[in-house]
Amino acid sequence: MDEDRWQSVCAVSGVIRARIIEGRLQAEGIPVRLQYEPIGAIYAITVDGLGEVQVLVPEEWLGHARRVLEKEYTEEDLDWQEEPQGMKREI
Repeated sequence: MDEDRWQSVCAVSGVIRARIIEGRLQAEGIPVRLQYEPIGAIYAITVDGLGEVQVLVPEEWLGHARRVLEKEYTEEDLDWQEEPQGMKREI
């Protein structure tokens, strides 16, 4: 994809938050790239924009990405599967 056709859908503080948004968009089939200063990620600095992460999507996906991020989910929206009784979960 053409480099100049990627647009910022949002900017967040910290790589962890950006990765969550990245996963949410990728789950909808939207290509995603993260753009940030490496020093902010290495030292977990969130001062003066160093910890800011730009979440980028191709220009043609921008509207869809914004709609995905605007949607809020309730407990009923999520497809949880209960573990069978008596099953022990390993951590």
